[in-house]
Amino acid sequence: MRLWVIAQTACALLDNATQPRLAGFAGDCSRPPKHILRARIVLPSAQRLGVQDEAPQAGVSRPAV
Repeated sequence: MRLWVIAQTACALLDNATQPRLAGFAGDCSRPPKHILRARIVLPSAQRLGVQDEAPQAGVSRPAV
């Protein structure tokens, strides 16, 4: 039997130097779209919010987080 559990929290531990760098990625239109999207997903997770709260901030669905 397999039991699938979907995580309700995602937490990325970022140091002080990484957060501004990711914010720069998220706002840089010359970067590949997948890098921008990943940065937009990781930045709210550093605030230790629940997945339900992170997804709308990043502009993606909950499973994408």
